[in-house]
Amino acid sequence: MQLSHALPIQAILPEVCTSLSQASNLVVQAPPGSGKTTVLPLALLDESWSQQGRIIVLEPRRLAARMAAKRMADLLGEVVGETVGYRVRLDSKVGPKTRIELNTDGVFLRRLQRDPELKGVAAVLFDECHERGLDSDASLALCLEAQAALRPDLRLVAMSATLDAAPFAKLMGDCTIITGSGQSYPVETRWRAVSPQIRLDVAVAAVVQDALLETEGDLLVFLPGVAEIRRVESLLAEARLPASISVQPLYGDLPGAQQDEALRPSPAGRRKVVLSTSIAESSLTIEGVRVVVDSGYMRQPRFSPSTGMAKLETVRVSQASADQRRGRAGRLGPGICYRLWAEAAHGGLPKFTAPEIAVTDLTSLALDLAVWGVRDAKALPWLDPPPDAAMGYAQELLRELEAIDAAGAVTAHGKAMAELPLHPRLAHMVIRGHAQGFGGLSCALAALLGERDIARVPRGAARDTDLRWRLEIVAGESERQSAPHGLQVDMNAVRQIRKLASDWRRQIKASPHQGPVDEAGLLVALAYPDRVAKKRGGGGSFLLSNGRGARLDPLDALSREDYLAIAEVDGAQADARVFLAAPIDEAGIEAQFAPLIETRDAVEWDERSNAVLARRQRRFGALVLREKPLPDPPAEAIRSALLEAIAKRGLDVLPWSAGLRQWQARVALLRLHLPTAAEWPDMSDAALTARLAEWLGPYLDSIAKLSQLAAIDLHAALTHQLDYAQQKVLDAEAPTHWRVPSGSTIPLDYTQGDVPVLAVRLQEMFGYADTPAIAGGRVKLVLHLLSPARRPLQVTSDLAGFWQSSYRAVRAEMRGQYPKHDWPEDPLAATPTARAKPRVR
Repeated sequence: MQLSHALPIQAILPEVCTSLSQASNLVVQAPPGSGKTTVLPLALLDESWSQQGRIIVLEPRRLAARMAAKRMADLLGEVVGETVGYRVRLDSKVGPKTRIELNTDGVFLRRLQRDPELKGVAAVLFDECHERGLDSDASLALCLEAQAALRPDLRLVAMSATLDAAPFAKLMGDCTIITGSGQSYPVETRWRAVSPQIRLDVAVAAVVQDALLETEGDLLVFLPGVAEIRRVESLLAEARLPASISVQPLYGDLPGAQQDEALRPSPAGRRKVVLSTSIAESSLTIEGVRVVVDSGYMRQPRFSPSTGMAKLETVRVSQASADQRRGRAGRLGPGICYRLWAEAAHGGLPKFTAPEIAVTDLTSLALDLAVWGVRDAKALPWLDPPPDAAMGYAQELLRELEAIDAAGAVTAHGKAMAELPLHPRLAHMVIRGHAQGFGGLSCALAALLGERDIARVPRGAARDTDLRWRLEIVAGESERQSAPHGLQVDMNAVRQIRKLASDWRRQIKASPHQGPVDEAGLLVALAYPDRVAKKRGGGGSFLLSNGRGARLDPLDALSREDYLAIAEVDGAQADARVFLAAPIDEAGIEAQFAPLIETRDAVEWDERSNAVLARRQRRFGALVLREKPLPDPPAEAIRSALLEAIAKRGLDVLPWSAGLRQWQARVALLRLHLPTAAEWPDMSDAALTARLAEWLGPYLDSIAKLSQLAAIDLHAALTHQLDYAQQKVLDAEAPTHWRVPSGSTIPLDYTQGDVPVLAVRLQEMFGYADTPAIAGGRVKLVLHLLSPARRPLQVTSDLAGFWQSSYRAVRAEMRGQYPKHDWPEDPLAATPTARAKPRVR
């Protein structure tokens, strides 16, 4: 091993070797730049236990695996593929002499499935395991399971820079933790908060230009995703930077040659700006970088079991990720980090990035566990067990895809799906599509859906969602293809997709001929049966077979199709936005999903006609494919649909009168105040709605429309809930009218509050000292004492107190206004009257 200079990791290598000679598991914690990724595996080559097999080093990203393998080979004075090799998706370099093999987590997980005993493997090193990727967590859980049951001699090492070591050590049998020092230089932090009114790409481009003027060395710029990288790249091109400065993108799907170009040191007298996703946070040292510009954002997958949809969300980075990014500037010398947020806001960032297992789609994990033979995921050793809701959704989807049976055991079809390096939905589509004679097309479609979209949408341009023209471009032998509506085609992505499709065709032994793109909708429906969609109304609105809504731009040609098979949508709770789809017809749905299509008699409320409609339907999930009127529908079904509509709209759709609302309030008052209150039914709107079928149902015969409700006898329906004795008590204790001293019979108003109101002209109450009361004297009426013109003079529940106090002021004011009416000094001695004074002749 040829090191040009000592690395910090060398100080702990003897301790690491001693620990692994005595125990199977170990946690190594060492800062970035210490050499743990490249030097530590090489130091294990001469250990006696490592002679029994290869050392597998797991990397979360393909680029990191390739670069680490090259660095280790350089240290040995060899080329990649000799002592050190790698296996990543679409690429591998290993040979018969290979002793150290760099794998990405996903590639290793499939290897583990095929060989749970890991024959010929002496150790597995989990590099950068702090990132908590789903495949990394699953690989660790299964390796621990294999170690306990099959391979007690297997060495497992968890390695990281920002690792919270204690949980890992506990999970791995309370193993030893060895902490090393790092080789880092001071990094100055410059805070550049971005106004919410400024687009992120514009702000980043401006800070990059400032940094080029203020600093020396190469720049590493962290952005959330490829779209932002392209926009910043375009803005910097418009800025006409000096010819000595090059701008290099860096992301996972970039061709290897372009990735290598971004990582290569700048020639003397030149500088470069590397625009990167989170791929450059760890494992990679980019020669010449002295400056980091951190946008403060990252992409993270978010999955909602309630919608069955996943989407990449742009979220704030965690403090741990921000520290990793900042550290990139101090790998090789003193550096500077520009952070595009306020220093005061830094403490509000989450401390760590959420583990992927907590937020992502778990369908692939559920299939891996089923193949492994695990039916209860929580039986495995996890740092964080899979959430129940997400795992339940995943297992239900696998049953629909015929990958597991009702008991959760993997089927032969499920095992075949697991052999393909695809999401289970796409693997199911490829296998079933091949069986139907569309193997080439299904492989191309799976590659297209599994990768970044080949269409580049210029700012201000409309997105075209049709998968068919994309498939035509993928199938074309010439690279001189064009997209519709002025969209641009990413030919790097096209070449990647073609290679993937070719690999999968070979794996399933399919014809290289892609096949007719018009069958794309049928194949998409195989992968996403829950996203077969039917047009509803206009304006690009569709109903999905899972019952949710979806929408696309009304100007999109697919908005005119009757049916779509939708491959990509966002995770919106209401109407999800459609990104990729293909048309499908009703005959295709019937042919593809015959066992799932059912004939059902539906008696339902129709909002458009405000009536109950009875129809015989052919249904696929929530979609009605065809229907016709249902003769002689059951009366009970009509009644149930009508009651449901009434409950949804509210009781105001019933023919209430003012008298019935008064009756309802009278019952409520007695239920509140009588000793026998428990015997009185609850007549509130909420209670009546809850038992609607009980009291209203018998009155709905022969009624199927909202307009017919006016004909029902609501008075009888309500009052029949009281027995004869209760009705007598109601009339006696909560009367509708009250006879006042003048002899007038005046209605009581029970609807103005908890206590009924008696509105009466003041002169009609002369001679009456006590406030009238009802409910056996328990409830005093609220008196609205009125002027002769029936305007309120006083509101009181204490008539005697009014006569003694407020009456004098009322009398003084009213005598002048109403001289023809009595205003005696002593109202209790006066005669009550409903008339004015007699005219004097």
